[in-house]
Amino acid sequence: MTETSKNELIAQLKAEIHQNPDLTTMSDEQLRFLIQKNLEDKIDWARTNQPDVYRELSSLNFREKRFIANAVYESIRGLGVLGQIIADPEITEVMINGYRDIFVERSGRLQKLENHFESRQELETIITKFVSQSGRVVNESEPIVDTHLEDGSRVNVVMPPVALNGPIVTIRRFPREAMTVQKLISYGSITPEVAEVLELLVRARYNIFVSGGTGSGKTTFLNALSNFIPRDERIITIEDSAELQIKNIDNLVRLETRNAGPDGSGAITIKDLIKSALRMRPDRIVVGEVRGAEALDMLQAMNTGHDGSLSTGHANSTYDMLSRLETMVLQGAAGLPLEAIRQQIASAVDIIIHLSRLRDKSRKTMQIVEILGYDTATRNFRINPLYEFRESPQSTKEKVAGKLVRTEHPMQNVQKLENAGIYRTI
Repeated sequence: MTETSKNELIAQLKAEIHQNPDLTTMSDEQLRFLIQKNLEDKIDWARTNQPDVYRELSSLNFREKRFIANAVYESIRGLGVLGQIIADPEITEVMINGYRDIFVERSGRLQKLENHFESRQELETIITKFVSQSGRVVNESEPIVDTHLEDGSRVNVVMPPVALNGPIVTIRRFPREAMTVQKLISYGSITPEVAEVLELLVRARYNIFVSGGTGSGKTTFLNALSNFIPRDERIITIEDSAELQIKNIDNLVRLETRNAGPDGSGAITIKDLIKSALRMRPDRIVVGEVRGAEALDMLQAMNTGHDGSLSTGHANSTYDMLSRLETMVLQGAAGLPLEAIRQQIASAVDIIIHLSRLRDKSRKTMQIVEILGYDTATRNFRINPLYEFRESPQSTKEKVAGKLVRTEHPMQNVQKLENAGIYRTI
């Protein structure tokens, strides 16, 4: 059955259900039963009255019938077309550019959907619904909001008059099952040897930054690293929008920022949450992403007894991550000497793991380096590359081949390993 035919069938079922006088009093379970019954009745009716239509309808398998029934239900009680889209587990990103244009990402590739909302009003109603469910407000006076759906998907909304071509919605989806190191190995992002090394570094409480560009998999990688944190530790996570899926920690505190209210007050920033977290007796602090003035507080936490902290940051390379940290610290403490900032960074950050999204849309770990310190004579950070991604000659434009390999440089900062009782060469 073609996509167009499915959309027509969904529209027909939706119109029929809306004619039921008891629709508003039905429970969700009753509504789902009614939709399923109408679908089966339509197939049975076509069997004797429309043989051509029946041939097409009878080709629907169980999964397709469930998708159609869910689509009708979502259009009545849920998020309409958006509900249909997020019901597809293969979709990792959704981009809505006004009510007519919807783009999604599947397997790292963008495509435009035939589906669209019936009107701008329908899209705005759906936006208001999921934004209000998370306790946020979006309107012409507050046209930009960051929030999340019930399944944890991260959402950014930009409304007119800021958005010129209608309401803009961008959704970053996350797998329902938490990412594991085993999955990263199966995807080719790291090797079993690297996984073993990362486990030792996390257990030994090295402060680790995961850097990379947009969509490179930083949060996913951070989720996987969190599986190595010992279960008996107290962990505090701090995020703009809750995305981390830490499953193996019993003593876990999750904190999330809050935007300012309509009167401009009440905002709670990552900087505020880090300061509060330091009073909550954490063993480690995990910050979903450092992007501004809170970088100084994060570095100070790493330098004042909270070893083993983890975070991510946007950057195009390892050196770029260090440079961006300088810039972010200056946003919150413009009067600090640059030398002092660099020494603070060199003292706080032990390991940087840099990720990248390659030309074939695959996500790979490109480099793992240790930060040895800051050289005041050359005014440069001293970096020791431990692992690097090396592309093989078999690579093509469509498929990048290669793997993360060990460099000839031994790890030098082994004090934390020895303090943790780990005596082995890395």
